Amino acid sequence: MLDGSAGSARDRFTGEFILEVDNVRKEFPGVVALDDVQLRIRPGSVHALMGENGAGKSTLMKIIAGIYSPDSGEVRFAGEKLSIKTPIDALNSGIAMIHQELNLMNTMNVAENVWIRREPKNAMGLIDHAQMRRQTQELFDELGISLDPTALVDDLTVAQKQMIEISKAVSYNSDVLIMDEPTSAITEKEVAQLFRIIRDLRAKGVGIVYITHKMDELFEIADELTVFRDGQYVGTVPSSDIDRDGVIKMMVGREITDMFPKVDCEIGEVALEVKGLSRGKEFQDVSFELRRGEILGLAGLVGSGRSEVAEAIFGVKPATSGEIIIDGTPATITEPAQAMSHGLAFLTEDRKESGCFLILDCLSNIQMALITREMTNKFGFVEQSRVNELVNDYVEKLRIKTPSLGEIVENLSGGNQQKLLIARWLLTNPKVLILDEPTRGIDVGAKSEIHRLITALAGQGVAILMISSEMPEVLGMSDRIMVMREGRVGGFLDRADADQVSVMQLAAN
Repeated sequence: MLDGSAGSARDRFTGEFILEVDNVRKEFPGVVALDDVQLRIRPGSVHALMGENGAGKSTLMKIIAGIYSPDSGEVRFAGEKLSIKTPIDALNSGIAMIHQELNLMNTMNVAENVWIRREPKNAMGLIDHAQMRRQTQELFDELGISLDPTALVDDLTVAQKQMIEISKAVSYNSDVLIMDEPTSAITEKEVAQLFRIIRDLRAKGVGIVYITHKMDELFEIADELTVFRDGQYVGTVPSSDIDRDGVIKMMVGREITDMFPKVDCEIGEVALEVKGLSRGKEFQDVSFELRRGEILGLAGLVGSGRSEVAEAIFGVKPATSGEIIIDGTPATITEPAQAMSHGLAFLTEDRKESGCFLILDCLSNIQMALITREMTNKFGFVEQSRVNELVNDYVEKLRIKTPSLGEIVENLSGGNQQKLLIARWLLTNPKVLILDEPTRGIDVGAKSEIHRLITALAGQGVAILMISSEMPEVLGMSDRIMVMREGRVGGFLDRADADQVSVMQLAAN
């Protein structure tokens, strides 16, 4: 599946750059997304595209992939001007893209998603499902991916869905492969697997554009990098000629000295206690205490049950047995509204499927949870001016890039959508804040700001349960770490005793 196809552009091309972007400009209502940017991609190389949320990275990739059309400028592929109108045109030209947001059909199975619009047919012209399953299994075997081709996508985790997206993109055997935040929802094991795939593709001459906010990944996999800032081109350098601080300074125009500004906060009484929480095969007998002012990190491999436990506590998918105790009193939580009434807030890991209301504006999205909590006057009407003031305050604090509060959320970058969700829940002044991948898809500047907010909330006595697949974040921000393994609690580690090795020993069999 990974072999170069006969007649591919990279087999014929002898120039220095397989993909060239010159002076591309793109405007949306109220905002210039790209301002005369440039990019050069060599065949057989990994080129990282870096920048803060809203810098224009995904916009340019969508132009190359045929989703958007540029207002001006030129894109050349294999030395010829590229003129594509749709993503299908891009795929037929030899360009595939793994999107930051998942774009799978949840009601279809894995194999159907991988080969959609390319299904093998039998002699009667009908879809050959057996052949499609065999092809999918062959692809997964070659990529080292353990997934059932017949599994319903809706039953899979976000990480498993991400691996399907990666497999589907690789299956096109393209000359240029764009990866937009491919590791945002997968753990270290899957990242290592992905990097092996990338190295195989690079060795076969594929040009790879790699968008990431994770510095460790940049220096492990990229040959060179380009930085955008506020829709403009900043520069291109070999990754061997720059360090982490240099990249950050190019991205944000300033130095960030403390990525994990964790300070010791006063740890108070138990705010949330979970006893013997279970739900079928997803997790069993989960018990822990979370105190006021404490940040409890929740770590574990994909499939360990981390997100499922969080969903049960908040009532998204209630537990089938066990007990939830809030402020010393047993609580019945079978739906989110009940959880919110007890002072709980929950940032979901999947902002597209279960977080943002993409067709609504920013104000409506942020105030969604707020207006249910003492934001009405004596006549029962929402005090909109007060709501607007609070919303604007958090838009400024989190540096959410939007032309106005009236902008449709679908038009924002993925990172700004994530920050919008964080603002929604912070505005509820929660007693217990559950954060599932709080900095997923967020740039380094915003990560530092969000970490400061989390620490400040702990200092105010908020009890915080933080799920993260990023080991430095778990180690850098947690007072204690609870590690899950195959649906059960593998153990607890105090901050002083925790390191990457000790966490992984508890997480693995």
